[in-house]
Amino acid sequence: MSLHIHDSASRSSRAFTPHTPGVTSIYVCGATVQGIPHIGHVRSGLNFDVMRRWLEHGGTDVRLVRNVTDIDDKILTKAAEAGRPWWEWAATHERAFEEAYNALGCLPASISPRATGHVPQMVEMMQRLIDAGHAYAQGGDVYFAVASYPAYGELSGIKPDEAQQGESAGQGKRDPRDFTLWKSARPGEPSWPTPWGAGRPGWHLECSAMARAYLGPEFDVHGGGIDLVFPHHENEQAQSRAAGDGFARYWMHNAWVTLSGEKMAKSLGNTVSIPEMLSRVRAQELRYYLAGPHYRSMIEYSEAALAESVRAYQRVENFLQKVAQRTGSVAPSAPTAEFTAAMDDDLSTPSALAAVHNSVRVGNTALDSGDDSGAREAAAAVRSMTGVLGLDPLSPRWAEGSGADTGLHQALDALVGDLLDERQRARANREFALADAIRDRLLAAGVAVEDTPGGPLWTIKES
Repeated sequence: MSLHIHDSASRSSRAFTPHTPGVTSIYVCGATVQGIPHIGHVRSGLNFDVMRRWLEHGGTDVRLVRNVTDIDDKILTKAAEAGRPWWEWAATHERAFEEAYNALGCLPASISPRATGHVPQMVEMMQRLIDAGHAYAQGGDVYFAVASYPAYGELSGIKPDEAQQGESAGQGKRDPRDFTLWKSARPGEPSWPTPWGAGRPGWHLECSAMARAYLGPEFDVHGGGIDLVFPHHENEQAQSRAAGDGFARYWMHNAWVTLSGEKMAKSLGNTVSIPEMLSRVRAQELRYYLAGPHYRSMIEYSEAALAESVRAYQRVENFLQKVAQRTGSVAPSAPTAEFTAAMDDDLSTPSALAAVHNSVRVGNTALDSGDDSGAREAAAAVRSMTGVLGLDPLSPRWAEGSGADTGLHQALDALVGDLLDERQRARANREFALADAIRDRLLAAGVAVEDTPGGPLWTIKES
């Protein structure tokens, strides 16, 4: 089975065929850098990182563009409230988002273009729309004429007569359904020159211009959160196709992270920031929690669900560590057929992780029976599968950590090894009380010992 994805535009599962054989082009709506990222913000980045990894695993060259909206009403308002320059406020929080993506193991985007760096491309697109009769300028503002584009509403399913753009009407609008491409300059705000007057870009125009600049007039996948389907993505598609571009061939939308049934949003005050989360769980455990559910399923945040994800990840980690202790380093092999089928079925990460845990169970059974070859075979498959998900516990990204962490692990391994040798001697001399006391001391220190046919194995006790 080749990759099939749920296309939001057709509302159906479609076989994925890239526009250019061997190359996949993806545009993901990135952050509006107005504040510190929370777990709802980064979910989209994680979901499309998993997609990218699966495509690259199959030999596809992936070009992923994830934009940065660095000029916006909210950015201007929050920067003013903090008494800081808007550009410095945006740059500060852009760095915070990049740090969050990196901390959670996301591969770097091919490029992360900023809206403010692409005004010439936006001017060119507005001119094409005006020339084609799909846009008009009024008093320094430029608007897209919704009535001029009969296909408006195809993506979201909304009827044009019901379209409400969620923006102020604007004195120059001919029709309340029209949306803003360019906002005329206001006192105290940044502006850029255009043939229709100085001002700043509208949100929807930014993404169309940047997608075209890096991926061309037609590309494979446009992704983002489900809250962007209307009006943002509907307006992107309308203006790009009205300007003569094919634009996105597939649309993919990830669901929200919710708290008490509501979407996480700063305006609701129900966010859980990435720095806060990483003070409580390791980055790979948080990645497992956020990337594990299907990308189209809501994640209702709860401490219990997070704790279960941590335990699930640690079960995989402990298995691989046991095999490595007993048999030496384990190289990744290939995913199981079960895993491959799951990933090809609209990137079904829940089923993919079920395949991972099935292999862990097989491997643990092999360890218990002294079948080192069977354990290594299972571990090699687990490494391959978790690698695709960006979760391989033995990868340098997660196994080594900082130099200090590596040194601590080496010291711990030496100390535990000495105690296990002492315990083995006590058992050989039938000093079982001493052997049990050593095991209990290690357990109290957070080190679990498991006796196997191949000798004792130690792991850090699951929390």
